[in-house]
Amino acid sequence: MLGPVLLAAARSDTLRRVVSNTSLTRPVVERFVAGESLSDALAAVRALTRRGLCVTLDHLGEHVTDPREAKRSRDAYLALADALAREGLGTRAELSLKLSAFGQALDGGDDLAYENVLPVVEAAAAAGTTVTLDMEDHTTADSTLAVLARLRERFPQTGAVLQSYLYRTEQDCRTLAASGARVRLVKGAYREPAAVARQDRHETDLAYVRCLHVLMAGQGYPMIATHDPRLVAIAESLAARYGRKPGSYEFQMLYGIRAAEQRRLADRGHRVRVYVPYGTDWYAYFMRRLAERPANLAFFVRSLVSRG
Repeated sequence: MLGPVLLAAARSDTLRRVVSNTSLTRPVVERFVAGESLSDALAAVRALTRRGLCVTLDHLGEHVTDPREAKRSRDAYLALADALAREGLGTRAELSLKLSAFGQALDGGDDLAYENVLPVVEAAAAAGTTVTLDMEDHTTADSTLAVLARLRERFPQTGAVLQSYLYRTEQDCRTLAASGARVRLVKGAYREPAAVARQDRHETDLAYVRCLHVLMAGQGYPMIATHDPRLVAIAESLAARYGRKPGSYEFQMLYGIRAAEQRRLADRGHRVRVYVPYGTDWYAYFMRRLAERPANLAFFVRSLVSRG
């Protein structure tokens, strides 16, 4: 029951102010968020790549309500792409972003988001890397995939995220796999109505496996984003079944979660990419991480008690 409560709390401005301004919270947030500055993010990238891992960087922010905020998101990502180019990290680090941070919900919608994100995709390509569009709640799915299609006309390596708990996702997997797209498959971390999304975790897992079959058999590049040992093992089995060679797919996991498993998979010859979020607008991301697993919430509570 706590999961839906925490997901609702992720959209609360009042709780955002309380949690963000509580000094006891910050040391706990550091487990899941690499820091608030670009230099913090780059330090995390260097540490992870030295251990043989790849990364995808997310400058945190979403649901902007002002065109000026959308431009600030664009500029933050342009600075990130420039930093990756200067440090020669483009082959090991890519970018992840949410279109709602680029004006997706403002007047102009898809066009505004596309205009703001296009320079970032161009800068990423110049740095030798690419961009993946994060998926948000179901109301943004069609818009996000429409922007993706436009970007892939010039930059076919631009990736997308699909969420197995949505009923639509198996068909979206078929469409993108046939087009040769890069697809990060996740379970889903938003509070969604039963009309559009599975509410049972077991059913979501079964859908995840069905989607994995589609992606592994397809022409694209599957990015298996899960910490679930059963799904990791199934993905390894499917990669062998469909003749996937190393480098034709990858595993992705979140910064601060199952670091030993990340290392184990990399040691087995898999490409492993760590999702590294950073920035000052960390509250919504942090609350979704707490909602995903009871162990994360327990860690948070224990840490607050010990620091209190």
